[in-house]
Amino acid sequence: MDIKSLLLVGCGKMGSALLDGWLDRGLPKDSMRIIEPFPSNWLKSQNISLNPTLDDFEPDYCVLAVKPQLIDEALGQICHLGYRKTIFVSIVAGTRFQKFESILGDHISVVRAMPNTPAAIGKGISALVGNGNVRSEDLQKAELLLSAVGDTVRLDNEDLLDVVTGVSGSGPAYVFNLIETMIKAAVEEGLDADVAEKLVISTVIGAGELARQSNDPPSQLRINVTSPKGTTEAGLKYLMNKENGLEQLIARTIGAAVKRSRELGNG
Repeated sequence: MDIKSLLLVGCGKMGSALLDGWLDRGLPKDSMRIIEPFPSNWLKSQNISLNPTLDDFEPDYCVLAVKPQLIDEALGQICHLGYRKTIFVSIVAGTRFQKFESILGDHISVVRAMPNTPAAIGKGISALVGNGNVRSEDLQKAELLLSAVGDTVRLDNEDLLDVVTGVSGSGPAYVFNLIETMIKAAVEEGLDADVAEKLVISTVIGAGELARQSNDPPSQLRINVTSPKGTTEAGLKYLMNKENGLEQLIARTIGAAVKRSRELGNG
C-alpha cells in the first residue's frame, strides 16, 4: 500500500479488521502508530508502536475508529494534527464534518466512511464521502485504506451517509434476523436445527453470490425460481403481499434506522 505514515485512533473490532487488512496488503508496521487504551492481546502481539507520544509524528493519514461517545476525547488527543497536512478518515457513526472542522479547523481534509461488520472477514462494503477540502488523490488513498476490508462506493453528499447507515451499516443485522426466522420456521416444519441452519445460511450465501455475479437483476432471478402454481409462488404470495409483505416491512425498518442515524448526527 502506498501510504507512508498512518495513525489509527481506536482499535476495537472494526479498527482491528482494518489493521489486519492493511498488514495483509503489506503496509509496513514501522509506518504506523496506534492509540488504543485497552489493546487486545492480538494487537499487543503485532509489535506496532502503541500509545506513543505524537509530538514528532505527522502522519499522512489519521483513521478514527472509536465509538461515537468517545469522539470528543479522541479529537482532543490529536487536535495538534489539524495544523499539519494530515488527512483524516473517520468511520465514527453519526459524527459529521462540522464536528471535525469545529475542533480541528475548517481548513482540514476529512473523509467520512461507513463500513459494516462483514469487514471482519474482508467481505464488507464501505461508503465514503469527503468534505470540500479533500483532493481527488486523497479520496483515492482513503478508498484504498477501506478496500482492505471489502468493496467501496463513493457518495456525493454527506447526508446520504445516514441512508447508507440504515441500509448497509445496519443491513447485516437484518440479514441475520432473516436467517434466524427462516431457521425457526424450518424447525417448526420438522427439520433438525443443525440441518436447518446449514440449509438457510448456504441459501443466503448462494443467493447473494448469484445476485452479485449474474447479469440479471434480482427481480429476474426471483422470477427464474418461481414456477406458476409452484411452491415458490405459494410462499411469495405472503412475502410479497402488497399491504403487509416484506417490501412494506423493509421500508419501515430502513426508514426507522435512517431516522435514528439523522437524530444521532444532529445530536
